[in-house]
Amino acid sequence: MKTLYAAVLIGSISACALSTAVAQTAAPAADPALSIYRETTPKYNDLVHTKLDVRFDYKKRFMYGKEWVTLKPHFYPTDSLRLDAQGMDIKNVSIVKAGKNTPLKFTYDSLTINIQLDRTYRNNENYTVYIDYTSKPNLLKAQGSAAITDAKGLYFINPDGTEKDKPTQIWTQGETQSSSAWFPTIDKPNQKTTDEIIMTVPAKYVTLSNGRLASQKVNGDGTRTDTWKQELPHSPYLFMMAVGDFKIVKDTWKGKEVSYYLEPKYAPYARDIFGFTPEVIDFYSKTLGVDYPWNKYSQIVVRDYVSGAMENTSATLHGEYVQATKRELIDAYYSQGRSTIVHELFHQWFGDYVTAESWSNLTVNESFADFSETLWAEHKYGKDAGDAHINDDRENYLSQPNLKAKDLVRFHYKDKEEVFDAVTYQKGGSILYMMRNYLGNAAFYKGLNIYLKTNAFKNGEAHQLRLAMEEASGRDMNWFFNQWYFGAGHPILNITYKWDDATKTQTVYMNQTQDGNAFILPIAIDVYAGGKMDRKKFWIRNKVDSLVFHSAVKPSLVNVDGDKMLLVKKTDSKSIDEFTFQYFNAPLYLDRSEAITAAVKQQSNAGARKVVIAALNDKYYELQIKAIRDADMTNDDVRNAAQPILIKLAQTDPNTLVRAAAITVLGKLKASGNTNLFKDALKSQSYAVQGAALTALSLLNPADALTLAKSFENDSEDALTQAILNVYATSGSDAQYDYVYKAFTAGQPQTQFGIMKKFADFTGRVKSNEQALKGTNAMIDFGMKYKKYGVAPQVAGILAGLKTDRAKLNDTATVAAIDKATIELNKTE
Repeated sequence: MKTLYAAVLIGSISACALSTAVAQTAAPAADPALSIYRETTPKYNDLVHTKLDVRFDYKKRFMYGKEWVTLKPHFYPTDSLRLDAQGMDIKNVSIVKAGKNTPLKFTYDSLTINIQLDRTYRNNENYTVYIDYTSKPNLLKAQGSAAITDAKGLYFINPDGTEKDKPTQIWTQGETQSSSAWFPTIDKPNQKTTDEIIMTVPAKYVTLSNGRLASQKVNGDGTRTDTWKQELPHSPYLFMMAVGDFKIVKDTWKGKEVSYYLEPKYAPYARDIFGFTPEVIDFYSKTLGVDYPWNKYSQIVVRDYVSGAMENTSATLHGEYVQATKRELIDAYYSQGRSTIVHELFHQWFGDYVTAESWSNLTVNESFADFSETLWAEHKYGKDAGDAHINDDRENYLSQPNLKAKDLVRFHYKDKEEVFDAVTYQKGGSILYMMRNYLGNAAFYKGLNIYLKTNAFKNGEAHQLRLAMEEASGRDMNWFFNQWYFGAGHPILNITYKWDDATKTQTVYMNQTQDGNAFILPIAIDVYAGGKMDRKKFWIRNKVDSLVFHSAVKPSLVNVDGDKMLLVKKTDSKSIDEFTFQYFNAPLYLDRSEAITAAVKQQSNAGARKVVIAALNDKYYELQIKAIRDADMTNDDVRNAAQPILIKLAQTDPNTLVRAAAITVLGKLKASGNTNLFKDALKSQSYAVQGAALTALSLLNPADALTLAKSFENDSEDALTQAILNVYATSGSDAQYDYVYKAFTAGQPQTQFGIMKKFADFTGRVKSNEQALKGTNAMIDFGMKYKKYGVAPQVAGILAGLKTDRAKLNDTATVAAIDKATIELNKTE
């Protein structure tokens, strides 16, 4: 599962949006639920094989199912069976013997079926139970979470075809415990079963499920019956179905089908979106020493998905945000969509081939998938890209102080959904990055190979990972797992330095200030002195540690954590001269990033300016953009040095995001001499470049920009759409209001919040009271929908300004709507 938290989607709202979301959804420390030990679910019966025969009622939003589930006692003899089955009508439960069904006694409480078997079975005996049932997902009262926003398992999308421009689809979402909303099962991750799914659907639609398409039969009533077989065992939450009007584009890897299911209008771009998948399969197979284990790999994009994406075995399901045209992908680089594609693919090993035995051990699924994003970035785009990606993970986790009390392996939680957080994902991925650095690549990947082969088609947990790493490396890893997997928090490290010229000694003081015990940290300390670099290996073991060494000359730089791999909140007391030296001499992404961060705060300093100006041409584009955005163009020395570089970048840099950033900064100078540069940039195929250029022109001549914006209405996406909205919201009249309104209501949350202030200003001056009320209600709806993620104060503030504007126009209806909404927004939950 790649989660897209609502708070992440609206991350532009405030730096603390995600932490606010988690703080509001997490259980308070005193909650008695947190005292409950969440044991691994006992196994009384084991799933062996699951056969489903299903039909769909689009009008009622029902699924009519017949199931033959084969099981055996796990160890102890048993005469009973308990199956999870949420919100169903259970019509018949029978034991199947010699092709005959004999009814069994059962009770059903709307969540579980308790079945009395016909006799006592032992663990060398299989038995098959037949169930006739109806799934009613839209009547199920299922609560979602910040990570997975809905939990009804089976989804009918536009089933009546009444929603314009939205296809009719059916799809499923099983994680964590929602597969049992569409078929009775033991809905726990420590179960594994083969399966056969028979779907009867309108003949015009295609289907997708796990495994291979074994047969297709055209029926005489306008339907078709497809049979899918998954012949290797996997967990019930990984079962999937999808039905709809999808175009299928096929590739192969080592003779195995690799296919992409997309809406017809995106089918021409299937290989632009997913075409690198065989290359990733090959890379991961070689890196892990275990070939891709399933018989095919399909990826499907659906509407209205309830999270980011889901690694259903051999058939990953993606939300529509990965769908893009070739032109939209120009600006994508290693975007959310592409990193999600590799994330879900890595799950086919870590999550599907070997599955977490409980949600407490979710780290062996999700931390690995998170880490895989960095692994692919390194391989495909270079070390800087990998380092940038893992550093984003660290910063994501470290920016949420409310998470510091949560263990990575978590046996106490209020709800299992809470485990899908930045501890399991970003912190866990960062921990694996540290482990690889400590053990070395060869031992680390050998350990992963041992873990996968030892637990193939079974379940795993952190202890088994530790044992595999110890077997591979020959090193004891208890200290590492105790503090990082079975402990909480992270080091808060203050680093200071002292040079004694009389004794020619350098002292490095490292002080851990976090509560609790010291973290054990093996680190590299790189000493740059006399034109050479000397690496010193050091173990921090105490809250206060120091390293003392001799040097013939005062070091130009002492670089603690030379590999830049520690998950640590660090305060480093280097001087600006040392950071300047670090930028030009230390090799890594984070070395340069730290130096730029220090330099932009002191741009009156010549050394700092030298760093900022040099970073405008850094070899990694994200650092270029960082320097471009933070260059102080009000400083004459900075501006005089930077402007010619920015003009060149704006005209010729091969990276469109760098070009767009340069144009944005040049636009804020409001220099008419750049007009032609901006107009030329409007001809770019990059929406990012066009958007930056239109915004820059609007700062020079709002009237001309208004005309230009109109010409781009029919071919705009992403940054260009945002720019059009800003132009209209700033300078538009009633004629443009409906365009802005429609774009606002159709936009993603971050787009909505990004334009909201200007949309409110536009709404405040529009002449039509009807339009004003319509727009106001849209902003109110946004505020109420995302209130739980901490947006209410910002939305209420925007509405207060809007109220003042509408009151001046005697718009009593809009003023009344704002007054009512403000009360609701200000209510505490």
